Amino acid sequence: MAQFLLRELAHARSGDKGDTSNIGVIAYRDEFYPLILAQVTVERVKAHFRGLVKGRITRYELPRFSAINLVLEESLCGGVTRSLSLDPHGKSYSALILTLVIEVDDANAALLREAGRKAIDETTEN
Repeated sequence: MAQFLLRELAHARSGDKGDTSNIGVIAYRDEFYPLILAQVTVERVKAHFRGLVKGRITRYELPRFSAINLVLEESLCGGVTRSLSLDPHGKSYSALILTLVIEVDDANAALLREAGRKAIDETTEN
């Protein structure tokens, strides 16, 4: 098993409505979708967004698109019109979710490496 950041398996988009943020996580390949389903759980998202999300987190599965939608309630300090946050729309949340560590089996790790992606222990700081 290798560890990859979620950004190597998927891309993400985020948006807002009031004090609720939503994040769409879309697998680059259908083969990566089961890994996302198994590991981007409500519990892991809650831990990853610790201190940012005060309300409920709901995960919706979108299998026809190899995607999930995460709805984070009470996550924007009151929403755009009330917040003093530097990111009242929660746009940076899509970047934050992509830093979640994902355990990847050997077959999918080979697909990722073929695409030029690197496991966490294969990256080096310059």
